[in-house]
Amino acid sequence: MKKRITIAVVLIAFGVLIYQNITAHSTGMTGRTLKPGSDPGCICHGSSPTTSVNVNIIGPSSMGMGDTATFKLKINGGPLAAAGCDIASSSGNLITSPSESFLQRLAVGSDFELTHMSPKAPTSDTVTFTFRYIAPNTVGTATIYANGNSVNLSGTSSGDNWNYASSKTISVTSTSVREINGTASSFNLKQNFPNPFNPVTKIQYGLSKPGNVTLKVYDVAGKEVATLVNQYQNAGTYETDFNASDLGLTSGLYFYSLISGDKKEVRKMILTK
Repeated sequence: MKKRITIAVVLIAFGVLIYQNITAHSTGMTGRTLKPGSDPGCICHGSSPTTSVNVNIIGPSSMGMGDTATFKLKINGGPLAAAGCDIASSSGNLITSPSESFLQRLAVGSDFELTHMSPKAPTSDTVTFTFRYIAPNTVGTATIYANGNSVNLSGTSSGDNWNYASSKTISVTSTSVREINGTASSFNLKQNFPNPFNPVTKIQYGLSKPGNVTLKVYDVAGKEVATLVNQYQNAGTYETDFNASDLGLTSGLYFYSLISGDKKEVRKMILTK
């Protein structure tokens, strides 16, 4: 009789453990990315990552100090009746997006990570989680890490898969881009003001539709001297500062070029010292 009771207790404990793992699966996971100091892997959905699941972090590769940008985590492949995620960063801050109702922000030690509140169903064979990232207030690089799972919603972990995303490295510069207006009537690049300038001038531009945007400065020989913007941006009117003293530039004529999609505009500006 004593042996039967012991076996029963073990089975109950095992059942509680399974329940806890399924609950953790359904309400999010943290500490499971490739971020140093984490416990890599997704223990609820198999012991090893699988290449059948594709997890990609989409967003700008360059940001100004303290700037906020929108990123997307895309998951496809595997059974994909639904998907979940864990998103972490080396520095800066991860925050939820107002347009995303499936993510929550949880404390992990002294940092915060983003994870699903419940598994999210796919649209066109892909699950997309939208989130925001605030760059640190120091020049350098920062990294966003992620883990995504693809589940069949069978009630068990059998047949579920997961994989890591390729870590997203972000160059953090002293340039700050500000959104002035959420709309723009056309693609346009304004004349910098003041012009001539010493050593700081403002550059304003408009985007009539979202896309990858680059704003670069060149000297008269055509050599690139600065990248002010290199990121995905929504339609709108933006403004950024160009500080020549940061680059040790001499007086003279410079060009600045705005490119997004098949659109391009170039203007001149004069630095006087």
